[in-house]
Amino acid sequence: MSWHLIIDADDTLWENNIYFEDAFDRFVEFLDLPKLTGAEIREHLNLIEIENAKTFGYGSVSFGRNMVECLHQLSQRPVAAQDEEAVREFAHVILDHPMVILPDVVETLEYLSGKYELTLFTKGSHAEQVAKVDRSGLARYFTHVEVTKEKHREAYHGLTQLRGMDRERAWMVGNSPKSDINPALAAGLNAAYIPHSRTWVLEREDLRPAGPGKLLVLESFAGLREHF
Repeated sequence: MSWHLIIDADDTLWENNIYFEDAFDRFVEFLDLPKLTGAEIREHLNLIEIENAKTFGYGSVSFGRNMVECLHQLSQRPVAAQDEEAVREFAHVILDHPMVILPDVVETLEYLSGKYELTLFTKGSHAEQVAKVDRSGLARYFTHVEVTKEKHREAYHGLTQLRGMDRERAWMVGNSPKSDINPALAAGLNAAYIPHSRTWVLEREDLRPAGPGKLLVLESFAGLREHF
């Protein structure tokens, strides 16, 4: 049987969230709030991110905006323009960070692209995600790259219709239960879950197998070669 593989980008093909975590750690130091732990500040920022994602989406620019809003809400001193700029810079440096491809990704994509049609499916800022794909050097393995604002069940329906995929023969591969696995299964696709130890906290949730789709849980990206 010929499969169509849809593959996530951030934290599936390359490191991503670790750089946002580094930016957040710098933000906590900048805030300098002894009465609040990093975890408490993170919870506050999470609420801001959940709300703002509805309007501004994801990516480093949105993250910088969210931290500035958090700064205004939590700071115990007046916030100056230079304070806002310093916080935005914590996020801006993410854009310039060298791409770090995860282990066995190149070899596995080389193998898979020789057998199947591969689609890269990622969410976030279109310009930022396309730039990462270009810098990664992995675009040559994919017949199609799709950047969407959100990866929910409707987005998977739209992608499969656009590409003329048979959902029963399509697999979504990724590290995020919230964006990659559960909505793909809900849309009638199959899914291969490859956990990443530093997956963004807002992308974590219990796996929810649904419908007739198959679910694989793999230890690494290289494990795809044992199944496809």
